[in-house]
Amino acid sequence: MRDFNRVIRYLAYVLELLVLFMLQETPGLLPAVFGVRPVLIFPAAITIAMFEEELPAMAFGVVGGLFCDFGLSGIMGFHAVVLAVLCCFVSILSKVYLQVNLVTALITGLWTIGLTVCAQWFFLYYFSYSMPEYAFLHHYLPKYFYTMIFVPLVYLLNRGLSQAVRTQEN
Repeated sequence: MRDFNRVIRYLAYVLELLVLFMLQETPGLLPAVFGVRPVLIFPAAITIAMFEEELPAMAFGVVGGLFCDFGLSGIMGFHAVVLAVLCCFVSILSKVYLQVNLVTALITGLWTIGLTVCAQWFFLYYFSYSMPEYAFLHHYLPKYFYTMIFVPLVYLLNRGLSQAVRTQEN
């Protein structure tokens, strides 16, 4: 029964990532603020990692990263690698050091999404185009803050999914 509940939880996470990907990629559904739309996959992958073991967290980081690679421009596999490493690290931190709650989800979202957006800017923009400072201030920074708005909502969704399936195990 425990394995069946785990499979149900993992399918729910994959469905969540798929729905969030469709929401972020549908033009006009989420309003553009300062010309950017949020990347809903980032907070989803990070908050899933807070509730899962290292290997599943890394797998969901890869899946979320591949969704981002399909939707965002750049090198295929870039976001998959970045999110896999971050999700594995967040999972280890959550199991060993952090008490998982809304405040730690916000703090974890601040630095992980910040690292991801800065890695996007540095590797996918800085070396290829002119005026990288302008792009960082007018595109990547608004994307970061707009994405951070969704961290509490996605955290509450994932906490509910995790608790609903885990209470059925007991």
